[in-house]
Amino acid sequence: MKHFTLLLGLLFFIGCQESPKNKQESLDDVTNESKINNTMVVDLKTNDSILLEKGKKFAQSTQKVLGKNLMTSLQKSGTVGAVEFCNEKAYPLTDSMALVHHAKIRRVSDKPRNTNNQANQKELEYIEFFKSKINNNEPYEPIISNEDGTTNFYSPIITNAMCLNCHGVPEMNIDPKVTQLLNNKYPYDQAVGYTKNEVRGIWSITFNNELSK
Repeated sequence: MKHFTLLLGLLFFIGCQESPKNKQESLDDVTNESKINNTMVVDLKTNDSILLEKGKKFAQSTQKVLGKNLMTSLQKSGTVGAVEFCNEKAYPLTDSMALVHHAKIRRVSDKPRNTNNQANQKELEYIEFFKSKINNNEPYEPIISNEDGTTNFYSPIITNAMCLNCHGVPEMNIDPKVTQLLNNKYPYDQAVGYTKNEVRGIWSITFNNELSK
């Protein structure tokens, strides 16, 4: 959006530099410029809305696939099975959805379980933004930024009661056997100590700006 704002500002700047030949031409130029700029603003907002929905679709469909398989593992083998699923299948499933959507799809956190899910500096800033909104019970939307024909989409991952079986407080929410398994599989695990309705991380999704997909 910053790039779009700069572009509109540049257009206004260029328009101000032109010396009109007469008063009538000046009025016509202003009218035409306003029409052009208004159209651009509408188009940019419309495009952003489409890209925002596209990002939501990618995150929701990937979450649906992961959630369905996670529930199957829970029903078959309990929380231990869920940990096994996350350790062995979550990455391949996420990558398969990335191929389906022609996008780069990641789940990142400031307190990762797997070190590969460590958020970068920009992602950490967005995590803090969503934390602030949720902690203050304020409305929010996922964030998109556009650059060089690419959209970056960020949306929070919020804990619920089921998450606490693996991400809650050890001994209070997490069974000791599960804690031992987590320690074995994730020796650098930071993703514990959560309560309900907290930001555990974000979806970080990158895709091109084609509006038709």
